[in-house]
Amino acid sequence: MRTINILTLIMLIATLSVAGCIDNGESTSGEERIIVAVSILPQQEFVEKIAGDNVETILMIPPGASPAAHEPSPGQLRELTKARAYFIVGSKLPFEEVWLGKIEGINEDLLIVDCSKGIDITDTGTEENDGEENTHLEDGDHAHEGSDPHVWTSPINAKMMVENTYLGLIEIDPENKDLYLKNKENYLKELDDADAMIREKLMEGEERSFMTYHPSWGYFAAEYGLDMITIENEGKEPSPQDMQRVIDKAKEKNIKTIFVQAQFSKQSAETIASAIDGKVVVVDPLAKDYVENLEIITEAFSEGMTI
Repeated sequence: MRTINILTLIMLIATLSVAGCIDNGESTSGEERIIVAVSILPQQEFVEKIAGDNVETILMIPPGASPAAHEPSPGQLRELTKARAYFIVGSKLPFEEVWLGKIEGINEDLLIVDCSKGIDITDTGTEENDGEENTHLEDGDHAHEGSDPHVWTSPINAKMMVENTYLGLIEIDPENKDLYLKNKENYLKELDDADAMIREKLMEGEERSFMTYHPSWGYFAAEYGLDMITIENEGKEPSPQDMQRVIDKAKEKNIKTIFVQAQFSKQSAETIASAIDGKVVVVDPLAKDYVENLEIITEAFSEGMTI
């Protein structure tokens, strides 16, 4: 667990001191938007699809930042004192594991909405299987009691997250329940259409494998019956022996594409791609335009898988 650095503590104390000088009885404009917080960009999409312009969203993990390493800025902490709710991913995301208690401490009235409520959180599966290296959910970098936090990568899980988001929104803004219900149902239809598209494009053939550096796609792979082969092992750069095993696996399965995400180094992936006469392709599990990103991911996996 990381500790808050000295600068952050100073800014936090200053923030709370200023907040204490504000007259809480002061009336606010009827047009002022409700402020809520989310951890990752896909959640910001979910909130905005349901609530539209009725809310202002604080994004805690900005584009390009790692959910395993990001620390909130003093400005983010200051904004959180005004928030009505924090929609957490709720699947032991490293950022939330480290910072949620501290965030609750600076805003005791904050409603915490667990967006993973009702979702089966998968074990990272670091055990060996029948002498073969594990090819599913090896997420040591996110190893918090063995769970894989990337629940949102499955659109079926995303539907549950949207439902939980809706319930949180109507709790803090019941006057707009009908509007939020309508918007939620429309967005769920978009997710159903995306799911049907993915099934049509990917769920064919018996051997459907893809290789990725960081194991972000376990829930996606499980939902659509895909074999995810990972390069990273327990959050560490692969050893030369690990590299050779992955290269051999890629050649065995005729894999020519190595998927990486922008938040991680491409060096090992590029080394393996060179050894198999393949290529490295960037796919982003943290993109905001969730449905559009599913289309991009599906197309990339379709082209990069062995089928």
